[in-house]
Amino acid sequence: MVKLNKIYTRTGDDGTTGLVDGSRLPKHAPRMEAVGAVDEANSALGFAMQVMDGAHRGDLVRVQNDLFDLGADLATPAGDDEGFAPSEMVLRIVPAQVAWLEQRIDAVNDDLEPLTSFILPGGSEAAARLHLARTSARRAERAVSALAEAEPVNPAAAQFINRLSDYLFVLCRAVNNNGASDVLWTPGANR
Repeated sequence: MVKLNKIYTRTGDDGTTGLVDGSRLPKHAPRMEAVGAVDEANSALGFAMQVMDGAHRGDLVRVQNDLFDLGADLATPAGDDEGFAPSEMVLRIVPAQVAWLEQRIDAVNDDLEPLTSFILPGGSEAAARLHLARTSARRAERAVSALAEAEPVNPAAAQFINRLSDYLFVLCRAVNNNGASDVLWTPGANR
């Protein structure tokens, strides 16, 4: 269990921040950009959840917890000997978390009519908020991808953030009356 007695430490006043392994990085480093983008996506999801209810809300609580796991994973560089194996002391995204998202995508998508057009972010308030969370998840995915280009990243972590935006997309459609209230894009409508 985490216990925080003091919120400020002053250790970041020099423009660095600490990682789980005790090392420090500039706050603008790609690893910290990825951690921050995941945090932003989680916050956007929390905003969306304010108008959610039912089973989807329970699923989103799980996703928020998994996003904290993802942040911890990204804040823990791979060691020379353990790679990306989880342990009691190292929290990692695992393939089961990715598989759960895939199962939820399939379950939600089963009730939706196939798309005949791209959709615009909107419709109901819940869908609009989820679209905001989806685009935040896409930004986090780009940050994780940039980090992976520079340093090793847990493959399951990259897969999780990729699947998350897909899950949020189908969830947007589900809360838009299973797609009936989707706002369809009309290409070139205003030329």
